[in-house]
Amino acid sequence: MRLREQLKGIIPENDLASLSNRFQVIGDIAIVSVPPEMESYKMEIARTIVSRHRHIKTVLNKVSKLEGNRRVASFEILTGNETVTVHREFGFCYRLDLLKVFFNSHLGYERRRIAIKVRPGEKVLVPFSGVGPYVVPAAAAGARVVALESNSEACKWLAENASLNRVEDNIDLIKGDALSISNLLNLRHLNLKFDRAIIPIPYGMDQALDFLSPLVKEGGAIHFYTFKKKHQIDGLIAKYENAGLHVEFHRSCGDVAPGVCRWVFDMVKC
Repeated sequence: MRLREQLKGIIPENDLASLSNRFQVIGDIAIVSVPPEMESYKMEIARTIVSRHRHIKTVLNKVSKLEGNRRVASFEILTGNETVTVHREFGFCYRLDLLKVFFNSHLGYERRRIAIKVRPGEKVLVPFSGVGPYVVPAAAAGARVVALESNSEACKWLAENASLNRVEDNIDLIKGDALSISNLLNLRHLNLKFDRAIIPIPYGMDQALDFLSPLVKEGGAIHFYTFKKKHQIDGLIAKYENAGLHVEFHRSCGDVAPGVCRWVFDMVKC
């Protein structure tokens, strides 16, 4: 049942029109975005979610978009008192604190789609790795994964999740900026070409592809995530092809703003 339907009879229908019909669930925490004009109803919204979804213990109201280098939104706790949770996804589990790190549960299918492509023995690069939702499945598939993350908190949780899922021996975790990756790899004596790169960039970081694609060997795979409007896609595919990256597949992975979607491009380096 959609959120607005659950709130019928509790909040006047005219007021409900501005509320999103969806909310995100990460572990036992629900995340809503209550518009300013519905501020007076936020506690009713939280109580309704908890009463209708018994596994949810905490409800957070997202009060700002992703901010800063850590890519963490600001939240207001509406009900409950715990922001650390364990999210389970396709046989893996991820422990994290939503006040300190970013996680998107809506990308679970997409992460599974990529994990199925990974082969044992591959060398896989995952910059912007967060708490490990792309890293852990690749390592579990038998790949040797280099994970790069600049947020200290995310690095801490990634290390814990690697251990929690028993794949720590297959992961090299590097704290640092993805745009300085060549220097970071040299410091770790990891001078290698990767069979595959999974690149879930933050908004506005398209230049990362220019820094990272040279690290992928010829014939290697690149899964690149970016944020674009639909009318930009054909031009973007032509740009990638001209740069020596053959686009085998692309799809929208969901809206992030009016008219803007997260897109994935599966590419082969020529």
